[in-house]
Amino acid sequence: MAKPALQRSNNRNAALLDKAAELFATQGFRETTMRDIAAPVGMLPGSIYYHYPSKDALLLAVYEAGVDRIVEQVKAAIAGEHDPVERFRIAMATHIGAITRDDHYTRVINRVLPEQVPKRSQALTQIRDRYEQLFREVIDALPLDPSVDKGLLRLMILGAVNYAQFWFNPKGGLAAEQIGHEFARYLLDSIAGKGGPGYS
Repeated sequence: MAKPALQRSNNRNAALLDKAAELFATQGFRETTMRDIAAPVGMLPGSIYYHYPSKDALLLAVYEAGVDRIVEQVKAAIAGEHDPVERFRIAMATHIGAITRDDHYTRVINRVLPEQVPKRSQALTQIRDRYEQLFREVIDALPLDPSVDKGLLRLMILGAVNYAQFWFNPKGGLAAEQIGHEFARYLLDSIAGKGGPGYS
């Protein structure tokens, strides 16, 4: 029995996104052409425009899919945990675990910066902000000393943990999630010396 047209369309769109994510991550957004993406999924270059009006629009879809994946993983991991310090630890462990996996979507999010695509810069930033909002809520809940600027702390944390994808070695000593656990401990122990919650 033939698959319904909508299912075939969804399957083709998923394959299209997967290939776009792979090529944007491995050879770069600017260097990838619509022809590069179309050929491996059995499409003519012009057929892609049925799904996405431009390469920029395809990038937005890849970004959104990648952000959704990480958000869902972190939300699922911290669901049911009410202690703010433990939620922070779990979020750090899950985040580093997610961004260090061999996942093309995540690599695109972290390697294609909004300012590199001026026409879509605002839209890309808004998509990234959805994920940062999740961490804003996790960090804002921490019982920190009033002198700690939580906004600045969030930016520092995300900048540090996102770089883990470049140096993490899966054959090294600690698993990605363990690194996240240690990162949280180092950070909160240092803040504890300034009147923060501590973590041990």
